[in-house]
Amino acid sequence: MALKINDENAKELIASGKPVVIDFWAEWCGPCRAIAPSVDELAEEYEGKVIIGNVDDDADLSAEYSIRNIPTLLFFKEGKLVDKHVGSASKADLEAKIKALL
Repeated sequence: MALKINDENAKELIASGKPVVIDFWAEWCGPCRAIAPSVDELAEEYEGKVIIGNVDDDADLSAEYSIRNIPTLLFFKEGKLVDKHVGSASKADLEAKIKALL
């Protein structure tokens, strides 16, 4: 299951040195619900190697990263934003981006 990420814990997680994937989503968003199972599965498969979590309704974090559309996934390596994906994606596509972080 993906970790709940919010304005309070995001900076600490990103600064942890581990790769981080943040999924900006909303329950009412069809494409968000479509990729949610893949995000949860990847969070379990990469537990301990990559921090994978989601953000729902945290305005400060969304504004900081200029999130205009959902789902948007941000990929961090060594505390720096290195990749971004907007819209729906297959599990394989997301996993390829995660593997690139390792």
